[in-house]
Amino acid sequence: MASRRPSKTDSSTPRLSEAARELVIPKGIVTTGWPRIEAQCALMGVRFDRWQQGVGAVAFGKRKNGKYAATVGGIVLSIPRQVGKTFFVGMVIIALCILFPNTTVLWTAHRVKTATKTFTTMQGYVRRPKIVPHLLANRSNGIRTANGEQEIRFRNGSVIMFGARADGFGRGFDQVDFEVFDEAQILDEAALEDMVPASNQSKHPAGALLFFMGTPPRPKDKGEEFTLRRADALAGRSHDTFYVEMAADDDADPDDPKAWERANPSYPHRTPLEAMQRMRANLKDDDSFRREALGIWDPAGTPEVIDSASWSSIADPTSMAIERITLAIDVAPDRRIASVSLAGRRADGLWHVELDEQKKGTDWVAPWIKSRAERNRLHAVVVDEMTGLVEERRGRHFLIGTDILVTLAAAEGRDMAIASGQFFDAVMESSPRVRHTDQPQMNVALSVARKRPLAGAWAWNRKDEDADITPVVAATLALWGAQRDDVQRPTRRTGERKAVVL
Repeated sequence: MASRRPSKTDSSTPRLSEAARELVIPKGIVTTGWPRIEAQCALMGVRFDRWQQGVGAVAFGKRKNGKYAATVGGIVLSIPRQVGKTFFVGMVIIALCILFPNTTVLWTAHRVKTATKTFTTMQGYVRRPKIVPHLLANRSNGIRTANGEQEIRFRNGSVIMFGARADGFGRGFDQVDFEVFDEAQILDEAALEDMVPASNQSKHPAGALLFFMGTPPRPKDKGEEFTLRRADALAGRSHDTFYVEMAADDDADPDDPKAWERANPSYPHRTPLEAMQRMRANLKDDDSFRREALGIWDPAGTPEVIDSASWSSIADPTSMAIERITLAIDVAPDRRIASVSLAGRRADGLWHVELDEQKKGTDWVAPWIKSRAERNRLHAVVVDEMTGLVEERRGRHFLIGTDILVTLAAAEGRDMAIASGQFFDAVMESSPRVRHTDQPQMNVALSVARKRPLAGAWAWNRKDEDADITPVVAATLALWGAQRDDVQRPTRRTGERKAVVL
């Protein structure tokens, strides 16, 4: 059955039951083969943390018939990066190869790069002084590094073979005793059809074991197998699967070290603060960091914030703003693309939003806004403070490289939350107060826009890291600015001319 994680009971390394957010244990375990494996690891100079000992005790738990309780469903580890799952599984596999002669192991990853990296890591493990004597005594010390034939061979006939599933590795093997599916978040049924039958003729006395280890899949990943195994375990539909999930709380702040500790039982005693900070610096996207570093799964079937039917119902190809014309800018987190959207009030008093322009990069934005300001009387230019397109001079904020005054919207504060709520209300209330021109870019952006908690409310978030929501974020800020009176006027120009930005 599944159990929620209790609080840690002391300051030492946590037990498995304390470290795991979700823990599903196979039924019928009466004994375990773990002590023998742990003893062999000790002879190799390897000691495990308490949570790792717990994983080992259950993973090699046996029923009355002497077979592993997880021999059918497998061992599924949803564990963030930098926790030590490769070290733990790698050392256990090496111990098994030493303890049981003629053991065959397949270690697979989705990508060649990952498979090769793991092979390199494992070479370092087996070259330890207390392990290397067990390797095959030949010129290469049992390590074969040829492409497509990456192997570690032992004196007693055991072998660990490495390869990438994307290249078809695993087809045609038989009598395989242990299979490790690294990057299990990218694992489809076809790959399993290639590899799982290889274990059907295992000679291992307690049965074959399959290890599935990875992080929560991205929406674009072929993660149906990993996702299905998790769903079955948590729903109690699988009685022979060992499932471990380590993760922070769903609403955790990605920058909170307490969330890092909740997700990672190796932090900070084995995974230092600097390692987590480095990962955060390289995974700037919050969604990516939540999956990779905090182990948080995306909510299943997260719905669109504004459904296509509601959005389509307020489309008006002839819609046009004639006053309080406001431009707003949003830039994608990786800065590969930027959008300028427009909002204003129509002649009938309703509000209007549209995408003004969208291009790759950001160099074009300031000249574009400047040309609009020179030809039109703008109510405001709103800029997300995180875009990097604002400079401060004499205590005032200007669009970079120009004399255009901008109104700042705090990206991580109340401004963005208020703007998002106002945009939603203007579209979704019983008598919508906004119209748009049915632009494809805006429609697509809205279809991949989701929510993230912010300042006690919510703000826009991307469905995944490949989604571009800059048009809708810019439109949201533009509408927010158009409806406010306390904005910075972009220029000092006077006059009554009112014009639509073209």
